[in-house]
Amino acid sequence: MLLSYLPILIMMGFVSALAIAVLFVSSLLRPRNPYREKLKPWECGFDPIGEASKGHFRIHFFIIAILFIIFDVETVFLFPWAVILTDKGLAMFVFIEMILFIAVLAVGLIYAWAKGALEWVE
Repeated sequence: MLLSYLPILIMMGFVSALAIAVLFVSSLLRPRNPYREKLKPWECGFDPIGEASKGHFRIHFFIIAILFIIFDVETVFLFPWAVILTDKGLAMFVFIEMILFIAVLAVGLIYAWAKGALEWVE
């Protein structure tokens, strides 16, 4: 039983070693010449204005992006669920499991909404 996972473990080890090797080689070969202009924040080709010019960035945009990814991944799980739901033997069990999954995500959405994570104006 455990031997059937050996190819997966070998692949995970190979990929991890390759990633570490690439990061190590890039750290040896990259140029090291930071200067003030290069380290300055940059927004779409323009000098930053407002809070961004002082190095302060609002976390709001990142929270919206994370919430989008969470609910986008939810749709990835909904498609296979719809296919499996046609099987009469598992239909009720799978339906209940998906309702619980959507309920957990709905609680997360309600929490984010209540905390003001979805508000654009402060």
